[in-house]
Amino acid sequence: MDGPDAGGPVEQSVAVTLPDAEATRAYGRALAGLLRARDLVVLTGPLGAGKTTLTQGIGAGLDVRGQVASPTFIIARVHPPLGAGPALVHVDAYRLGSLDELDALDLDATLDESVTVVEWGEGLAEVLSEDRLEVVVDRPRGAHAQPAGDAVVDEEDLLDAEAGARVVTVRALGPRWRGVVLPAGLGG
Repeated sequence: MDGPDAGGPVEQSVAVTLPDAEATRAYGRALAGLLRARDLVVLTGPLGAGKTTLTQGIGAGLDVRGQVASPTFIIARVHPPLGAGPALVHVDAYRLGSLDELDALDLDATLDESVTVVEWGEGLAEVLSEDRLEVVVDRPRGAHAQPAGDAVVDEEDLLDAEAGARVVTVRALGPRWRGVVLPAGLGG
């Protein structure tokens, strides 16, 4: 990490292991406590890792209207705030093949008054802001997902979106995040 007066890119990161989907939502709510209008969150991870689950927590923490669900087929969904906070713009870039397609969404128009979360955004969405959170959500499968001790995990449990541990790595980039302490767990 560069020092506060180094003038270079500011970067910090934290990795958190979360036991299940509810803990992932809770961590999203903790992240939401740090977010404000103009913030960009770029989510990366394999299918079923928990990117939308984390975004549900962010939406709950921002107190936005509507159910936060994967916007895969509509590409982008705006959730207006219920109170005085920012809206949530939830984007699924999975079907986008180029920067031109991302640009066609005109996210720049809503970036100033919203928190923008882009799933599958790695390699595309970084151009939207030098100040961003890059979040990798990983959900280990198989032997890595086994609980401690002699407990047996059924394969169906591993396919269940609510079950299974996730490892969330948050990387904060840019001067906006200077001095901001990222939550290191469910307690903040």
